[in-house]
Amino acid sequence: MVDLAAVAAGGAGSVDAALLVGTVLLEAVLLYIGYGAVERVVGNRVVERLRGE
Repeated sequence: MVDLAAVAAGGAGSVDAALLVGTVLLEAVLLYIGYGAVERVVGNRVVERLRGE
């Protein structure tokens, strides 16, 4: 578990790094959800077109 007191005592660099990691993780989750939704909506249509059906 992350010790927030240690992060705060580490200076602005540690806080910036933690914010960057949090932002990247949030972006990854949003992309995962977004791509899943797009695949659900248009996935079958694309596969059918590629098969020529």
